[in-house]
Amino acid sequence: MASIKKRGNKWQIRVSYKDSDGINRTKSKSGFTTKREAEIYAADLQTQSFNDEIAVNDKVTLYDYFSDWYKLYKKPSLSYRTKLQYEHTKSVIQKYFGNSMLSKIDRRQYQKFLTEYGSDHSKATVAKKNSHIRACVKNAIYDNIVKKDFTDQTTLVFDKTKTMEIDYLNLKELNEMINKLYDGIDPHFTSRYMIIVAAYSGLRLGELQGLQWQDVNFNFKTIAVNRSWNELNSEFKETKTASSIRIVRINQMIIDLLTELKEFRQPKNDNEQIFINQFGTVPTSAAVNKTLKKFVSHQGFHFHSLRHTHVAYLLSKHVDLYLISKRLGHSDIGTTSKVYSYLIDEYKIEGDNQIETALDDISQDTKKATSKIG
Repeated sequence: MASIKKRGNKWQIRVSYKDSDGINRTKSKSGFTTKREAEIYAADLQTQSFNDEIAVNDKVTLYDYFSDWYKLYKKPSLSYRTKLQYEHTKSVIQKYFGNSMLSKIDRRQYQKFLTEYGSDHSKATVAKKNSHIRACVKNAIYDNIVKKDFTDQTTLVFDKTKTMEIDYLNLKELNEMINKLYDGIDPHFTSRYMIIVAAYSGLRLGELQGLQWQDVNFNFKTIAVNRSWNELNSEFKETKTASSIRIVRINQMIIDLLTELKEFRQPKNDNEQIFINQFGTVPTSAAVNKTLKKFVSHQGFHFHSLRHTHVAYLLSKHVDLYLISKRLGHSDIGTTSKVYSYLIDEYKIEGDNQIETALDDISQDTKKATSKIG
C-alpha cells in the first residue's frame, strides 16, 4: 500500500509490503517535485515489491494473492460498483477456499467450488465470480506461481430458478410499459422520463444521470454522451470507456418528451442536469428500479435490461450490428457480438429462413430458364 505526502515543496512516497517471510516492510523516497512524479514512482515500486514477494513465495493463499492482485492491478481504475463486485469475490474466495495455497489448487477442487457455489446462485453471478478468479489465475501463471490454469476446462453450475434466460421485453410488452409510464407522468418525478429515454436510446443509467441540457440537440434530434455520473459521491465522472463518448440519434417522440421536461424545469443554464427531480437531485439506481418494477412484471428485469430490450428491438428490425455497436458505445463489434450473442442467435434463425427463401428463388429462376431452353 502506498502513501503519498507533501513535505514542504517536495513530495514523499512510502510503500508497505510483506516480504517472503511474511514480515511487514516499507520502502520510501522523497524529493519529488510534483505529485504525479511521486505517484508514478510509487506504482513502479509497488509492482516491483509485489513481484519480488510472489517470485520467492509459492506458499501464498488464493485469497491473499487475489487481494494483492486486485489492489495493484485492478482497483485503481475500477468504478465504485465494480469494486464492490471484486470485494464480494474476495469474500467468496475466503469462504470456499480458506487458507488453500494457490499453487496447490487443482481443477477438481475448483470444479467442486463452482458446483457448490452455483447450487444457489444465478448463472450471471457464477460467471462473474469465475471471470474474476480466472483473470487472477492467469496472472499467477505469468508470475510462475501456478503452472497450469486450474479454471480451464471447468463447467459453470448455476441455479436455473434464479437465472432469467430472457431479460428483455418483446414489442407488445415494450409498448405496454411505455403507455403505462406516460399515463400520469409527472415532471416532479423524473424516473419515468429516464426509463422511457433508456428504452429508446440504449443509454446506460450513469450516462442518463450525467446528461445536461447542452447535450441534447433538439434540431438534429441527437444526444451527446460525454460523461457519466457517480451517484455515490454525487459527481461527474468519465464514461465507462473512451468509445462510450458518442452521438446517439433519437426520434421526435423523445424530443417532444424532453422539450416538455425542459419547459417545466426552466433550467438556469445548459449545464444543468436533465433529470433533476423535485428534490434537486438525480434519481438513483434504487429509485429508477423501484419505479420500473411497478410497470414490468418480469422477475429479475432491471434498468440495464432496457438496454438489452433496445438491442433486441433494433435486431428485430434488421439494423446492422455495426451500427448497433456504435450506438451502444462498444469499442468494437466483437464486444457487441459477445454480449448479445443470445439475441443474435435468436434472430439468426429468421435470417436463415430468409436465406433459404432467397436460394429457393434461384432454383425457381433456374427451372424457368431451363423450360424456356427446352
